[in-house]
Amino acid sequence: MDVFFHAFGPAHLAVLASVPIVAALLARVHRAAPQRSGLIRRLLGVVLLANCAAYYVSFVATGEQLFPGHVPLELCDVSVFLVAAVLLTREARLFDVAYYWALAGAGNALFTPNFTHASWFIWVQYFVSHGVIVAATLYLVLSRQARPRPGSIGRVFLITNGYALLVGLFDWAFKTNYMYLRHKPPAPTLLDVLGPWPWYIVVGEGLAFGLFLLLYLPFRRAGFEPVPERGDAARMPEEPQLFQ
Repeated sequence: MDVFFHAFGPAHLAVLASVPIVAALLARVHRAAPQRSGLIRRLLGVVLLANCAAYYVSFVATGEQLFPGHVPLELCDVSVFLVAAVLLTREARLFDVAYYWALAGAGNALFTPNFTHASWFIWVQYFVSHGVIVAATLYLVLSRQARPRPGSIGRVFLITNGYALLVGLFDWAFKTNYMYLRHKPPAPTLLDVLGPWPWYIVVGEGLAFGLFLLLYLPFRRAGFEPVPERGDAARMPEEPQLFQ
């Protein structure tokens, strides 16, 4: 049964409010009992992966074809695996990408979900996926287990554009519309105010870079040392001193 989605209605606002609250509560638990951080990270990672698996199982159960229209190529789809990998491995290089994609990508998707009518299952799956991506990323930062490293803005911006190029080739070959590179989504989104194709892509590039800059601002204090990049030292320390 399809259910109409009311943007910024009570249910939507409750979801938006719950994401930072959950992140803050988890960070508080971490500060009170740091030994539980591993369990929290594993649980969040399992929730992300199980929720993603349920989504694709639902397509198989209904007989809907997965390829090429339901392949996990959107940035938010990749962010599920990136954030889960960070939660399970504490790999700093992965967190650099996950941080910007989660907050700039999945965060925006929470505010402007791309559906008008959907089943309860799709609603729950969508908001659990995007909500946990953002909450888990905020939790890692607020609990001082992770931070984006110096130079991450430029690196992640290049990675994002390189990935968009690959997705664009896939869209061209299979007539799909991942990352909305061929046309805007039917539901109202921020893209509606950025002009027609292809100009909304160009403007979106500038906005993405601006968002990356804003997201890095809290970490620009002098005295921050980059997380080492080689061997086991490239993993995020248990308690990096981020806010000295």
